[in-house]
Amino acid sequence: MSRKRAQVTLTDVARLAGVSVATASKALNARDEVAPATRRRVQQAADELSFQPNVLARGLISGNTRTIGLLTDELSAARFAIPVLLGAENALGNEQMSVLLCDARGDAIRRQHYIRTLLARQVDGFIILGDANDLRPSLTRGIPVPVVYAYCESDDPADLSVVADDAGGAHLAAEHLASLGRRRIAHITGDHGYRAARDRALAFADGLSSAGLSLVGEPLFGRWSQHWGRHATARLLAAHPDIDAIFCGNDQIAAGVTETLRDLGRSCPDDVAVVGYDNWEVFATECRPPLTTVDLNLEQLGATAVRHLFAALDGEAHSGVVRQPGRLVVRESTGVAPAAR
Repeated sequence: MSRKRAQVTLTDVARLAGVSVATASKALNARDEVAPATRRRVQQAADELSFQPNVLARGLISGNTRTIGLLTDELSAARFAIPVLLGAENALGNEQMSVLLCDARGDAIRRQHYIRTLLARQVDGFIILGDANDLRPSLTRGIPVPVVYAYCESDDPADLSVVADDAGGAHLAAEHLASLGRRRIAHITGDHGYRAARDRALAFADGLSSAGLSLVGEPLFGRWSQHWGRHATARLLAAHPDIDAIFCGNDQIAAGVTETLRDLGRSCPDDVAVVGYDNWEVFATECRPPLTTVDLNLEQLGATAVRHLFAALDGEAHSGVVRQPGRLVVRESTGVAPAAR
């Protein structure tokens, strides 16, 4: 039967290096009062013994554990949450910090349980991760360490929230279509109950107005689905057959739009240019033709949330809303406007 290997301690490192335990501790923590040659000798001994510091013990001494609690409600449907999480994890890893992830699955009792559990683990701070870039109740009052909200906005203005810039992304789409000479432009989007849908619709109309254009008809709100994109396009072209561009609330809708254009004998982009939203690659790159779309920069959003959390941990907490800019990814669905336009 195999015997469990004994854990190497700081005492073992000190003995091998020929120094006191206190000196070994100072050397491994890069304290100035240790001579460079001694520090090298201690580090060499630690490497030789494969010594791993006791993070919990170090946390008790220093007052921090270099661990962040990340709490979400939406990981089971995490097309948006996962990129934010990856960006946050990369930024934390660059600073040799760890993440403890908890998914409350929309359950208030589970959420409070995880907050208590993470606080018992002595996390240094919290990131509250959303999945809809929408307004949510603040949790900060019950959390005694710094908190930053990512891809959601706390309803308490004293909190710091990092959200995607939906209005800015819609302006990018409007500017792009106007610059291509498109003049009869419509908007098909998702559920009106989503703030993102409403904000994009308002900002898109504003962007067209800045270019001297008006939206054709009213924004068509519906489901975030290809089926809705197909249905809305048929309805739109029946009422406005001279449409020459459509801005879509997401890439799924845009994929449905291009299908119906093709079925009705309309060429994309020559007859009708199409712009999507989200840069969801399974739709954006596989669409026929591939979609021009707005990328939310979600990984950068996660990294931005970590940067603000670090500032709060350093005693420079901020409040309000930070809007992470998106970017326009141009593909074949907008092309170059025909010379006749």
